[in-house]
Amino acid sequence: MTDSQTSDQVISRVPGHRRVDQPEFQQRVDELLRDCGGDPESFEGRLVRDFVLGGFKLITDGRDSGELKLLVNSFKELRHAYRVFNEYHEPHKISIFGSARTPSEHPDYVTAVDFSRMMAARGWLAITGAGDGIMKAGHEGPGADASFGLAIRLPFETTANTVIAGDDKLIHFRYFFSRKLMFVSQCEAVAVFPGGFGTQDELLEVLTLIQTGKGHMMPIVLIEGGDSTYWSHWERYVNDELLKGGFISPEDLNLLFRAENAEQAADHVCAFYRNYHSSRYVGQDLVIRIKHKLPDSAIETLNDEFAVLVADGRITQREAYPEESELFDLPRIAFTHTRHKFGMVRKLIDRINELTETPDS
Repeated sequence: MTDSQTSDQVISRVPGHRRVDQPEFQQRVDELLRDCGGDPESFEGRLVRDFVLGGFKLITDGRDSGELKLLVNSFKELRHAYRVFNEYHEPHKISIFGSARTPSEHPDYVTAVDFSRMMAARGWLAITGAGDGIMKAGHEGPGADASFGLAIRLPFETTANTVIAGDDKLIHFRYFFSRKLMFVSQCEAVAVFPGGFGTQDELLEVLTLIQTGKGHMMPIVLIEGGDSTYWSHWERYVNDELLKGGFISPEDLNLLFRAENAEQAADHVCAFYRNYHSSRYVGQDLVIRIKHKLPDSAIETLNDEFAVLVADGRITQREAYPEESELFDLPRIAFTHTRHKFGMVRKLIDRINELTETPDS
């Protein structure tokens, strides 16, 4: 029996499955989209149509109540979270990770307050897990007005610290995976203080996403207070076991920066956006949007130093691609990317910032 025959037999045993795929059924969904003010022919309208049809197929697939509850609840909390963040689209945001158990008198806590206050003074908003410890410190520095809280419902820890409690930007999550998605997708930088399993999980998740090209490039800063040895021990493990063992590549270490103090951490984060704005792919081409055009000599330098990233052709400076739909006024650095060595892409962005000639140079 072939795979297609098996699929057909499964479909034939589930009443209504073929009906959902029929044009007349989809037309009824399109009518509902129009009733809501949507355009079924637009890209966004087609995405919503697919989403709605997928919902109906949960019935014909025979999903049980537990699976349906997980899908529905995760969608609800993601939709609510996106709606909250959408009202604060412009300011840069930094996600701050660290232990919920760090007491307020601990050097890590004090440093987290100082760091988050410095970032707020530079126009950044802070995102933390809304609990106590480092999470509260990350809110204490900027205050509730410049903070987001992504709380997780746990039986043994408070759901929100006293700084963010009651604020409109406090969002409660049932699931860790949807909460982590918002931590990563809504920030332009990550700062990590010493912590336990949860902190390590969050750090390694962000590193994995960027290392594999599944997450957008951004600075990741490791910070600690006083004479802590937390990150030196962690770095020793990474170098001795992961790097020497061949489990990561040397360029992967470019994705991290260990700061000596709060001010150095804040300077590093902001320096990343000195000229770099954002990036995306157009087909196989990596398009790096920058704020200021580079001199021709800088483009030659980039080609000399980063040829390993280029699958075909050269690194060029150009205007927006016809396929792009935003930020047309920004110049671009573009090339056909190998889709490998994302740690070198991070180094490329650092080099672009270094080669920038601006009035503040």
